[in-house]
Amino acid sequence: MLARSTPISPNLYESDYHLWLLETRQKLETQDFNALDLENLIEEITDLARRDKRAIKNLLKHLVEHLLKLKYWKAERERNQGHWQREILNFRQQIQDYLKESPSLKPYLEEIYYPCYRDGRQLAANVSQLPLNTFPEEPITDLETLLNPDWLP
Repeated sequence: MLARSTPISPNLYESDYHLWLLETRQKLETQDFNALDLENLIEEITDLARRDKRAIKNLLKHLVEHLLKLKYWKAERERNQGHWQREILNFRQQIQDYLKESPSLKPYLEEIYYPCYRDGRQLAANVSQLPLNTFPEEPITDLETLLNPDWLP
């Protein structure tokens, strides 16, 4: 524990973020709530929620991208199939890890599935240099199947 007993200054948040975190933890552990830098603490908690959402969104886009490449990029399939399947497994595992830690993210995942499919479709077209219309406009499967570790297109 830190010996410092002065209230946490908002300036500390800007000048030494790591020390601010340590001192904030100490204040919470000792229940010294009056000394907390609430404005920045609230901002940090809000940002943590946004980070999880951004991360799971990014994973879903890349999962879609790799599934589409696996299914439609015939010229590269033989050479890259193992790599793509490993990436697909990795993205699924990471998404499942997020959902285990935060089941409340499941509705968010359902909400962003179609926009992520669109983005993943564009990523697949870009990297493959195949025309965008090579990849279906509508998702190739529902979200539950997409996340199923045993399913490949």
